[in-house]
Amino acid sequence: MDQDLPTDMQAWRVAQWGEEPVDTLALQRIAVPAPEAGEVLVRVQIIPLNLNDLERVTGKNMMARPELPVTPGMEVLGVVVGCGDGAEEWMGRRVVAMPKQATGGYAEFAICPIVSAFEMPEDIGLPDAGALYFPYHLAWLGLVDRAGLASGETVLIHAGAGGSGSAAIQLAKSLGATVFATAGSDLKVELCRELGADVAINYNTEDFQSVVLEATEMSGVDVVFDNVGEAVMEKSMNSIAYNGRYLMMGFASDKSRADEKLIVPRRLATGNFKLCGVLMAYADATTGPFLKQAMGWNFCPEALGTQIMIEIVELLRAGKIQPVVGETVSFTEIPGALSRLRDRETTGRTLVTLAV
Repeated sequence: MDQDLPTDMQAWRVAQWGEEPVDTLALQRIAVPAPEAGEVLVRVQIIPLNLNDLERVTGKNMMARPELPVTPGMEVLGVVVGCGDGAEEWMGRRVVAMPKQATGGYAEFAICPIVSAFEMPEDIGLPDAGALYFPYHLAWLGLVDRAGLASGETVLIHAGAGGSGSAAIQLAKSLGATVFATAGSDLKVELCRELGADVAINYNTEDFQSVVLEATEMSGVDVVFDNVGEAVMEKSMNSIAYNGRYLMMGFASDKSRADEKLIVPRRLATGNFKLCGVLMAYADATTGPFLKQAMGWNFCPEALGTQIMIEIVELLRAGKIQPVVGETVSFTEIPGALSRLRDRETTGRTLVTLAV
């Protein structure tokens, strides 16, 4: 451990679940945590905000419910200043990482398992370095790992002006695909075009299904990248081609529907397409089989995450991708910024910067 570390730190805490981040989050001083085996302590420099952080404020639908009080925050960038057993080689590295159990990121220091931490080269400047992890890993896992998107194919990307949507547009174009993108305002539609979308659709004024089918001569797209969920699901399935791939990326329209029975088997049969689930969670060779036995879930191999990070960095260096940072705020502004993210008043990523 760095001997110069303070014993306490600032953190945004939730003592009781509440609807409004500005009312529910409280800035407190708590002890700096110590890393256990396989973990590192990160001195946080940037906190990217994510929609799933809201669950740790409201207490609504989440896969694992933490005990209160809790510090939200599931993604950080910073420098490793402490190491648990087996993680000593990470000392001093700049990393992007998911904090332990997807909580603890809204703080000056965060505990992160090394299985979900990836080195961020020093030549990648700010704010780009802080905006690369979640959206580009998600886009890569969906478009490359699940869909095998190939040059000359077509893809429909929902919420194209958001974090993962904007990353998916850029990645799809780098692969040589034709991109249809949806967004909720004319300003966001224009951003999708600037990112490379061949066809950008305002879903509030146009029927994306009609646009896609007309443009593809009624055949549909090869891939649907759906991070919205129930609100667009039926029309998205109508927009997919024979033997296409439907990527279930997220449930932004209504997270409460994520655990309901939404998909009718006959609808898949009549569609003649592949349904692909995507979960961005990494596990090493030891814990992967244990998690499979305990929960039945398949976690992504740790080595795959490392390879994705390498490829994303190279795409950035080559100028083929450019993270979209819509807003940068200070640590004290987190509650208001999270509310704007919830209310769809943002584009790209919202990044919180800490004085270091």
